[in-house]
Amino acid sequence: MTSGDGGAGRHGGGAVPAGEATAARREGDRLRFVGAATRRIARGIDLDEIVLGLCRATVPTFSDAILVYLRDPLPVGDERPVGPVVLRLRRTDRLRPIDDLTDISSTIGAGMDLAGAAGATGELDFSQLPLVGPQGDLPAAELCEIRPGGALAEVLRGVRPVFGSSAAARAALPELLGVDHPLPRGNRAVLAPLRGRRRVIGAAVFLRSPERPAFEQNDLLVAAQLATHTALGIDKAVLYGREAYIADELQRTMLPDSLPQPTGVRLASRYLPAAETARVGGDWYDAIPLPGSRVALVVGDVMGHSMTSAAIMGQLRTTAQTLAQLDLPPAEVLHHLDEQAQRLGSDRMATCLYAVYDPVAHRITIANAGHPPPVLLHLGGRAEVLRVPPGAPIGVGGVDFEAVELDAPAGGTLLLYTDGLVESRLRDVWTGIEQLRERLATTAQLTGLDHPPPLEALCDDVLDMLGPGDRDDDIALLAARFDGIAPSDVAYWFLDPEETAPGRARRFARRALTRWGLEELSDSLELLVSEVVTNAVRYAERPVTLRLLRTDVLRCEVGDDSPQLPRQRRARDTDEGGRGLFLVNRMARRWGATRLSSGKVVWFELSLPGTPERH
Repeated sequence: MTSGDGGAGRHGGGAVPAGEATAARREGDRLRFVGAATRRIARGIDLDEIVLGLCRATVPTFSDAILVYLRDPLPVGDERPVGPVVLRLRRTDRLRPIDDLTDISSTIGAGMDLAGAAGATGELDFSQLPLVGPQGDLPAAELCEIRPGGALAEVLRGVRPVFGSSAAARAALPELLGVDHPLPRGNRAVLAPLRGRRRVIGAAVFLRSPERPAFEQNDLLVAAQLATHTALGIDKAVLYGREAYIADELQRTMLPDSLPQPTGVRLASRYLPAAETARVGGDWYDAIPLPGSRVALVVGDVMGHSMTSAAIMGQLRTTAQTLAQLDLPPAEVLHHLDEQAQRLGSDRMATCLYAVYDPVAHRITIANAGHPPPVLLHLGGRAEVLRVPPGAPIGVGGVDFEAVELDAPAGGTLLLYTDGLVESRLRDVWTGIEQLRERLATTAQLTGLDHPPPLEALCDDVLDMLGPGDRDDDIALLAARFDGIAPSDVAYWFLDPEETAPGRARRFARRALTRWGLEELSDSLELLVSEVVTNAVRYAERPVTLRLLRTDVLRCEVGDDSPQLPRQRRARDTDEGGRGLFLVNRMARRWGATRLSSGKVVWFELSLPGTPERH
C-alpha cells in the first residue's frame, strides 16, 4: 500500500489505527456498562434493593470494592433535618480474593470484554459475579457526623465525584471512613456524593486494588451517572415507603381495634394487606352491637388500592356505624351507604354485605351490595354458600337492595369475607368460593362433627388456603359463631304506660328470677327495673316493653316510643326525683341507651351470683 493509499485509507474508509479502535471499543464498553448498571439500579423498588443494585452493578466490573453511606435518618420530601447530619454505612461489597476467581482478569480500565459478558441482549448478568457482603471486611467507620464547613461537607456540597488522590478527597475520606482506614494511593478511589432531588443524601466510595489500573478521567463520568441514578432511586423508594406506611396505618386505624363481645355470638376477625406492590386497599369489617342483644355484621371492599380508597373506606365504615345505631333494616342501611358514596364522587364504588343476627329468634337478616356471598358452616360439618341476592355495588345509584331472612342455627359459623380471599389471577371468584366451602367442610370433619371447630383456629386455617399467587388484593375476614339464647332464658312483657306499670314490672321480674333460681338478685333488679320503667312511662304514649335475658349476665331491656335519651345528672338534696340513673350507674354492671327509629331502649346488666362485678 502506497502512502497515498494510506492517506486515503485513514480518511476515506480504510483501516482505523489500532489506538483509535481500542479507545472506541473501550468507550463502547463503558456506555454499555453504564446502561446495564443503571437498569439494574432502576429495577429496585425499596431502599435495600436499590443499594444492592448499585453494589452488584459495580463490583467487580467497575471497582473491587464499594462502600455506600446514607443519611440517618433519610429525609422525606421537603422535611428539614433537625440536629447534625449523620451518615451511616449502609452496605459494603468487595471482590473475593484473586485466588478464588476463575475467569475475572481485568475490568473496564484493563480492557475487560464487557461485550462478551453482556451477551446478545447487551445487558450484563451481574448476579453471576462473585461478591463478599453485605458488610464484607472493609475496616470502615459505621457512623460519620458531617461537620459544617469541614472537608467532607465541602466535597458533598460540590456534588461531582472526585478522585481519592485529590486534595479535597484526601481531607474528606478520613472524616468519612475513619482515621484508621488506609487511603488508597493514586487514583484508586472515587468519592461520589449521592444527591437526591433536593439535597445530598449520602456518598459512595469506589475502590480499586493495586493489581488493576487506576481510575481514569472518564470513570468520574461513570461514577456520576451511577450516583445520580442511585440517589434518585433512593429518593423515590423513601417517598414510596413513607406513603405506603401512612396509607397502611391510615387503613389499620380505621379498622376496629377489637371486636365487641355481644350476647349469644362469638366473633373473630383477620385482616391481611395485599402484596408489597399494592399493600393499601379499602377492605373493612365491623361488628356493631344493636338493641335487643342483636349484632350487625359488616364486611365491605372499596374498589382500588390507594390512600383514597382507604379514606373512602373510613367514611363508609363510619356511615355504616351511624346507620346501625339508628337500627335501620339492612336493605335501608345499604341504600343510605349508596347515597353517601355518590356524594363522595361519581367513581366511588364499593361492595358491602350487611347482616343483623338476632340470638333470641335464631335468625339472621342479610342484604348484599355486589359482595361475595357468605358461607355458613353447620354444626354437623356441612358448609353452605348462602343464597343471597347479589345486588349492585354501592355507588351505582338508583338501585333497590333486597334483604333475606334465614335461620341461624346454634353452633353454626357464618363467614363473611372480601374477594381477596377467593379471587386472584389464578382463579375466578366462584372457583375460590367453592374452594372455601370445601376447606370449611374439611376443617369441620377433622375437628369432629359433634362440636364446631375453634373459631380463631378456623380463621387461620381459612387463610392457609391462599397460595403464592393468591395475594393480589387485601383480605378482610369476619367469622361469627352462633350460640343463640334459649327461649327458656328469655322473659318478655308489654306494659301499658300507666302509674301501675312500675309495680307490675317488679312483680314480673320477681317471678322470672324465681323461675331461674336467681332470687338473691330480686332486690337489686326490682329497684332498677322500677326506676327505668318509671322514667319510660313518664314520656311514653304506647305500651312499654320489658325483656329479661339470662346468659352469662342478667340483662334487662326497657323500650318505649320516646326518642329522647335519658341523661344522668346529679340531683340536689331538695329534688324529689332525678336519682334513677344515678342508682342504675352505681348498681349495674353496665348500662346504656340506644335510640331507635321507633323510640329508644334503655338497658342494664347485673352480674350473676358467683361472677365478679365490673363497672
